[in-house]
Amino acid sequence: MFYAILAYHVEDAIKAMTPQEDAALMAELLKINTRLHKEGTLGPSARLGATQDACTLRDPGDGMIVDGPFAETKEQLLGLYVVDCATSDDAIAIARDLRRVNPTAVYEIRPILLFKPGVPLVGK
Repeated sequence: MFYAILAYHVEDAIKAMTPQEDAALMAELLKINTRLHKEGTLGPSARLGATQDACTLRDPGDGMIVDGPFAETKEQLLGLYVVDCATSDDAIAIARDLRRVNPTAVYEIRPILLFKPGVPLVGK
């Protein structure tokens, strides 16, 4: 069975880190990534961009883009896509395609700052 592990944190605390503190934290996290990669349990991992750079697609039809990751409390994160796009407009176009077939979904679009591919996972 596959599991998604989503990292939540106080964004201002992360932004307040010095480059050295951030590098030290990443070095420790990468030790875990390396171990999990060797064990064959690590899939893709990513550090998301700032919430201020996120936008959300919602409302009927082609939807409306609103700034920020504004999920409502009645909405839960149920899946994710990682897409490789030249611009945020390209990513929004993909989200619109997804929404056409799943019109009740709300899609948050956020840049990924760091992407570390893992080993391909095989269901256990």
